[in-house]
Amino acid sequence: MKALYRFDDHLRSLHSSSAQTPFTLIGIDEAGRGPLAGPVVACALILPENFNDSRLNDSKKMTHSARESLYPKLKKESLWAFGLGQVDLIDSVNILQATHKAMHMALQNLLRLRPGIIPGLVAIDGRPIPPTGHKQVSIVRGDGKSASIAAASVMAKVFRDRIMKTVSRHFPEYSFHQHKGYGTRLHQQELARLGPTPIHRKTFFPVSEFFASQN
Repeated sequence: MKALYRFDDHLRSLHSSSAQTPFTLIGIDEAGRGPLAGPVVACALILPENFNDSRLNDSKKMTHSARESLYPKLKKESLWAFGLGQVDLIDSVNILQATHKAMHMALQNLLRLRPGIIPGLVAIDGRPIPPTGHKQVSIVRGDGKSASIAAASVMAKVFRDRIMKTVSRHFPEYSFHQHKGYGTRLHQQELARLGPTPIHRKTFFPVSEFFASQN
């Protein structure tokens, strides 16, 4: 068994009690904090306790094809829900708060869709987020330690990539299907040549420079 799954077993043994049967571990992670365009996407996910797929890893360490091949299995065998922080929200608050809101939304959506679930522990990638109303633990680089968080990271990444592929059809002059909104050299060249679209984050450099120059 991979260390990711052993880590989750450790979380269950550490935080469960005899009164909590079954014990429900929910992993939460996000994708898209860094791009210049598009939403930030969070996923809240519950893996079956017997889930053990050797392909699972931190989504950033997996190839595109590996993520795509694992996504339908996770979608079928786990319980999951997404939350989105749209560009307007990111620009009106900041990316950290928008990410926290997306994580809260993902958890709320999961519990709304699965009303019988009683969370035993919510394991969140990164630093602490505002209280969710449930017992929670934040794990720095959790997507490389916990199977539940890693699975949430894969789901969030693939779902966001598909959003950006759809966006690309609306803005064909941009290569969103390639760079997914990240600040690659190609993207920055397109931005300098064409200017920002409505799905660019106005508060992110160098997009912000374009709007500053208009004043």
